[in-house]
Amino acid sequence: MEETRIISAEDVGKIIRARRKELGYTQADFAKAVGTGVRFISDLENGKPTVQFDKTIHVLSMAAINLYAKER
Repeated sequence: MEETRIISAEDVGKIIRARRKELGYTQADFAKAVGTGVRFISDLENGKPTVQFDKTIHVLSMAAINLYAKER
């Protein structure tokens, strides 16, 4: 996976969806693997801006995606 600039919830959702598909999981399988509900994964992938941040960080970690902050 290449480095991607994240400027919105939609960007995070696209990254999660791409990784899930790369791993060959359905949303239901992925939700079970990372310990969340299917609705959360759906909301996350669709860029819902009000998803829980701590759960989002957990999903990124479980999907082996690092998230960094860099000063501009």
